[in-house]
Amino acid sequence: MSIRPWRDIVRRKSRQVMVGNVPVGGDAPITVQSMTNTLTTDVKATVDQIHAMEEAGADIVRVSCPDEESSRALKDIVKEVSVPIVADIHFHYKRAIEAAESGAACLRINPGNIGKREKVLEVVSAAKDHGCSMRIGVNAGSLEKHLLDRFGEPCPDAMVESALGHIRILEDLDFREFKISCKASDVFMAVAAYMQLGEVCDYPLHIGVTEAGGLRTGTIKSSIGMGNLLWSGIGDTLRVSLSADPVEEIKVGFDILKSLGLRHRGVNVISCPSCARQQFDVINTVSVLEERLSHITTPMTVSVIGCVVNGPGEATMTDIGLTGGGKGTHQVYVAGMPDHRLKDQSIVDHLVGMIETKAAEIEDAIARGETPQQMGH
Repeated sequence: MSIRPWRDIVRRKSRQVMVGNVPVGGDAPITVQSMTNTLTTDVKATVDQIHAMEEAGADIVRVSCPDEESSRALKDIVKEVSVPIVADIHFHYKRAIEAAESGAACLRINPGNIGKREKVLEVVSAAKDHGCSMRIGVNAGSLEKHLLDRFGEPCPDAMVESALGHIRILEDLDFREFKISCKASDVFMAVAAYMQLGEVCDYPLHIGVTEAGGLRTGTIKSSIGMGNLLWSGIGDTLRVSLSADPVEEIKVGFDILKSLGLRHRGVNVISCPSCARQQFDVINTVSVLEERLSHITTPMTVSVIGCVVNGPGEATMTDIGLTGGGKGTHQVYVAGMPDHRLKDQSIVDHLVGMIETKAAEIEDAIARGETPQQMGH
């Protein structure tokens, strides 16, 4: 494959912290996470939701701990899941201590909101004792009053000032195992805050556009905001905040990373929007195909193009390609080369079979220690 410098994304250099057994920052892959929306005290419902997120590929899951019953319930939840759990803590320092004791891998906390230095010290001590990292979680909607008085309104400068204040508290207590988020529901504010923060510290950054909205609008806002940051090399872990099933947040997160070539999971389907030139029902074919391929986690690229205008060109850049042809007969490409013809009625079943076979071949080759170049992939 030719060198394409125009596609290179140089990631911001950051230190690495561990969230359980998952590295965040440094040269680790950008992780995707979400948050449960069940009652934490309903252990079964919470575990079931985490399992669904694990199946979708979640690297980290956050769980809210608003009261002692919730933070104590983490002990039972952690036993039943594989992903590291981040305990979401607001204001009450005892919830953080309880969560650490219950097996949380990370504490999402703002040390400046916990209270006196002695209370923060107790939380830090608990984190050290139980091997917890932390996330400083700055949000434009909950900035400290003195910052709002000083800046007049939420803004990037106020958000960064808040983050730096929390950083100083933890550094003064000799604790540096933390990452930082600096979120806003306003795309421009969030991006500007992260850009500024990335220049003044080397801690890993958890990126996101908070309270982004429903599935469609929230996906668009998150893609614009996080896409800008990731393209600039900023971001070590991400959460897409949607008023939707948390599993959708995981899927969108991976799709954002996949679109920028930063991380690959599952089949990336390249398809045309369709027009009068299409030689088969592209929209329905792609809809059914993506559903049938949702179980595959092997990184692959498949093109499904309705006619010969762009189809052959797209197929040269994909593992498997389909281009619409005349009289209900279409061209199938393998590794960019024409391979065989295919009739209308067998499109989805045929492609699914080819893709599953190819995925198995790739996994076998990876198990043998071969690189994508050696596989011709």
